[in-house]
Amino acid sequence: MPEKLENLLPEIRACRICEPYLTDGCRPVLQVSSSARILIVGQAPGRRVHESGIPFDDASGDRLRDWMGISREIFYDESRINIIPMGFCFPGTGKSGDLPPRKECAETWRKRLFASIGEMDLTLVIGTYAIDWHLPNAKKKTLTETVKAWQDYWPNLAVLPHPSPRNNIWLRRNPWFETDILPPLKDRIRALL
Repeated sequence: MPEKLENLLPEIRACRICEPYLTDGCRPVLQVSSSARILIVGQAPGRRVHESGIPFDDASGDRLRDWMGISREIFYDESRINIIPMGFCFPGTGKSGDLPPRKECAETWRKRLFASIGEMDLTLVIGTYAIDWHLPNAKKKTLTETVKAWQDYWPNLAVLPHPSPRNNIWLRRNPWFETDILPPLKDRIRALL
């Protein structure tokens, strides 16, 4: 029998497993309820999100909300949308951006957390780390090929690149993403909400 979410969340929020490896300390950031039917799975909180404690409270979140066609109010309504990154804490900064999410987080919490919330009507799988976890045997050779094959996963999964401004070049090189994928994504989200 799955754990009750109200018992599991305090345990997650108090997690310190990765503390020895995090220069900015532990601050698990996620948004979860058992009533939400849309799930966003991304990478890990950035520095700004770590400071605010609010998921996608940055330029990436602005772009993601635009891709989804929803307001901040709806996005942060936990009764409608779950946000569960691969790593719950800011992993720190490397030479070319944020470090990858810590593996301990997913290994420790994901199965238990997903069991407690049940099936989602739509899961947005964002970026390479989330794709690797959620589509280990169904992903294509590259992120671009996986995103381009979006209909293979539809309508329960939407595979997206990370909405970070660092991906502006990818978006310019792949205009089909905005013309072919975003309109049906927005329609599906509107229908579910």
